[in-house]
Amino acid sequence: MRNTSDPIKENSNVMNAQGGDKKVMKKILSVALSTAMAFSMFASVAFGDTAVSPQQQFDALKAKGIFSGYPDGTAGLDKDMTRAEFAKVITKLLGLKEITGTLSYTDKNYTAKNWAVPYIEAVTAAGIMEGKNVEKKIFDFNGKVTVAEMATILTRALDLEIPTETNNSAAAWAKGYAQAAINAGLIDANANFAGNASRELLVGAAFAIDQAQSLKVSSYTVTEGGKVVEFKISDGETVKVTLDKALEANKETEVKFTYKDKEFTEKVTYVVTTATKVEAATASNLKQVVVTFDGSVEEDSAETVSNYTISGLSIEKATLGADKKSVTLLLANSSNFVNQRQASVVVNNVKNADSSKTISGTVSFTPLDVAVPTVESVTALGTKAVKIKFSEPVKSTGIISSNFRIDDKAIAATVQYTYPDTVILATELTEGTHTLRVSNVQDYSNLTIVPNTVEFTAATDTTAPVVESVTSKDLKEVTITFNEPVKSVSGAYANVSSITPETTTVSDNKVTLKFKNPLNASENNIRLNGVTDYSGNSANLDVKVTPTLDTVRPVVVDTKFEVESGNYVATLVFSKNLDSSSAQNRENYVLRNAAGNIPTATTAVNSSGNPIRQPALQADGKTVKVNFGPTLNNETFALTVSGVKDSATIGNVLLPYTVSLPVGQASETAINSAWKGIENGHNYVYVQFNRSLATDGAGSALNASKYLNATNKQIAKTDNDVQLITANTVRLEATNLDSAEFAALTNLKANYIADSTGTYLAAGSGYTTTASVKNSTDAVAVTGDIEVTGKKTVVVKFDGQVSNYVASDFAVRNGATTLATGTSATLSNDQKTLTITLNNNLDPKFTTGLTLVRVGSGTVDAFGNVVTIPTGKEVLNNKIAASLIDTAPVVVAQGADNKTFQVSVKFDKELALSSDKNLIKGLLKVVVGDQEATVDETTIANTADASILTFTVNTTDAVAAGETVFSVTYAGGSAAVKATPGDVNVAAFSEQGTFTVAP
Repeated sequence: MRNTSDPIKENSNVMNAQGGDKKVMKKILSVALSTAMAFSMFASVAFGDTAVSPQQQFDALKAKGIFSGYPDGTAGLDKDMTRAEFAKVITKLLGLKEITGTLSYTDKNYTAKNWAVPYIEAVTAAGIMEGKNVEKKIFDFNGKVTVAEMATILTRALDLEIPTETNNSAAAWAKGYAQAAINAGLIDANANFAGNASRELLVGAAFAIDQAQSLKVSSYTVTEGGKVVEFKISDGETVKVTLDKALEANKETEVKFTYKDKEFTEKVTYVVTTATKVEAATASNLKQVVVTFDGSVEEDSAETVSNYTISGLSIEKATLGADKKSVTLLLANSSNFVNQRQASVVVNNVKNADSSKTISGTVSFTPLDVAVPTVESVTALGTKAVKIKFSEPVKSTGIISSNFRIDDKAIAATVQYTYPDTVILATELTEGTHTLRVSNVQDYSNLTIVPNTVEFTAATDTTAPVVESVTSKDLKEVTITFNEPVKSVSGAYANVSSITPETTTVSDNKVTLKFKNPLNASENNIRLNGVTDYSGNSANLDVKVTPTLDTVRPVVVDTKFEVESGNYVATLVFSKNLDSSSAQNRENYVLRNAAGNIPTATTAVNSSGNPIRQPALQADGKTVKVNFGPTLNNETFALTVSGVKDSATIGNVLLPYTVSLPVGQASETAINSAWKGIENGHNYVYVQFNRSLATDGAGSALNASKYLNATNKQIAKTDNDVQLITANTVRLEATNLDSAEFAALTNLKANYIADSTGTYLAAGSGYTTTASVKNSTDAVAVTGDIEVTGKKTVVVKFDGQVSNYVASDFAVRNGATTLATGTSATLSNDQKTLTITLNNNLDPKFTTGLTLVRVGSGTVDAFGNVVTIPTGKEVLNNKIAASLIDTAPVVVAQGADNKTFQVSVKFDKELALSSDKNLIKGLLKVVVGDQEATVDETTIANTADASILTFTVNTTDAVAAGETVFSVTYAGGSAAVKATPGDVNVAAFSEQGTFTVAP
């Protein structure tokens, strides 16, 4: 019976599945049957009038061929059932194969003509029923079936588990079977097991089994972005299936679930008409790329050029196609793709059609232009001009009057080319049909049009241009679209005659006005004088427009970090043109090391992490270069950018963005490490560089004359004594040094050595560099501080490259007591920094006494040198940032005017507060209800187990009484709030809470 109090069944043990066969219906699982059988057998007692009557059950089974009834048409429900009847019902119910041509029993009249033989042989072969007398092979097909026998046969048919403990009155041979049926709810515990089972009882059991087998999915719905599927089952129940992975939009997928112990595999399609992602990009010419989404997108955001970035190229226009899911991006006249060279387009801030989702993504494509341009359309503009549109962008260099013939005759025409694909020929025409022939026009792959002739019809035009639409997206620019191409506009102004545009651009049927100062945010009147078409029709027009503000934030779409003229330079490419002052404000850029601290041993940044050198906005208006000079350590830094605004009239501010800057990947070729050792009686020196080395030519690293000791003596005698051991490591056999010189070798010089790209080592320093030579036992040693950056995280830096590492080689001790050991580790890109994860938490408040000890020898360089921790370097430095203890901020006090509130946030270690209140205000942001509040009166209360940061916030308007949601966001960094010990910046966070405002 359906449980109306809990109509939706949760099914959490599910996964997306492909394929899989449904189980053959022999094992009808017990949970489904227990409910169904109980329903059929005890309906009159348990369910009253809602039960299906035995006659209705019989009629349903008869319609399926499971029962036949008696010749007189009656069901015979009050009769005792026979063994033959039971065999037929079980065969039909379980879908057993009826067997003919076999006679396993010797009963009288048990012949091939007996209607029951195929069914009896079927249940016998399946092991469900056996003869009444096995030795004499007597089945007794007309014999009665006792309740005990019925319980036994059902138990076998359903593969029910037979319990070891029984409590029923059945005969000893049947006790286990009877108890299994009782436990499954199929037989009443007080039944007379020795009595005959009636046909009514058999009908009820058969109906229950059939119902359990007949369950199927009637329909389904997909919700929660493809994560949840609700299946409507034929019995009226609803099964809710939560998937491990959301369904892919518009793709048929099989979903597997279990209901009433029956496995279902259903094909489901998550039908989505609005876009969820960027699907692909294609370019069939060198000026346009078509970006395709998996559904429809909103027009305004789809046609906003700043929402697309193609590295190194400028985009002039974005046009949404008629299908509402493809956008054609047109490159600026100065930019071209390269045929068959892969490129990528970055998409940001495009909304889907119902604005419920903002889409971002990157798709790659390879431009392939193999088609020659063709004439797409020819339109007469009255009788004084012809408009020609090509199938793709074409070069202006081929647009001359001699390349066009009308009615197969040369023409005298003024030719106007409108980038990228439109030409207007101003020439006199007669009314009627004409032909146009075009030749020698090329696309940007230098493919030339095949000369062809196109017909067009000219008719006199006496009507002036009519405005179709007016748009303004950011207060300073207005675009008016007309119903025909416009030849000229004599003048324009906005609202009053003194507000004239800086530029007026006519392009085909569009006129674009750009103003120096912003227009009204409300409605503006635009006056156009002398709007003239190519037939000489002219009009003065007034149009009204209410600008749409640009509210889309800029985002970083590409980054690069490299050495330029000896300096480390980070290049950031933004999605939109930037406000110059904010883009070049050094305070908007903060550099931190891997531990989250401001680097101190460098002239790259000041004490706040801001670059010493001013960031430079490039000519494209979207690219910023941040120069950190030449002194960055060889580690991975993080650059956080915030506060940068776009060039919109009301600037949109970039959300904080952090980019990784691995110095090892940007730096020039250098020596990483050098060490010496004695192997098999030979003296060797290993020199390891940070780049793969040149092995031939002038920069070859295999020339013995390039390696000298402190007295400028060659270390190796001949080139045969120099070997390339790995791509970046050279081994010198010190054949040119005696034993005393070798023992005294502590420094070497390397001259005129290039990497595999031909770039020379120390090119700006006379092509010579020096390196310290260590003993092999100290080839790779800990350098700098060992820092604890998290409760389970230790960062160790080495002065050489690690090749193999074992986390359990390292343990943290307090004196002789081991507090934690390594469980896993990661190695930096330059192979010099090992970040170890511990098995136990360290106290975030620890100050001194903790050391890192190497307890194993599996962490080695590529040459088997075991890493060492020199004495004095083993002490751990606490750099654990404070963590939030509570999951939400708390309002601890409220002013009587409902405008002032005290808010507190709790951390797990002591905090120190900067005296610069303005700095704190700039990093903390509090929103109460829908108002952003001002922050002041910040205090810190340190206790034994927590540190509470409390600050007062003020709202402009009184906050309405009742429950209010508020949020606290801390941008992190700088010196506003620091965790001690460790003196580290508190990480950025954003938390939300609720409180009730007093009436």
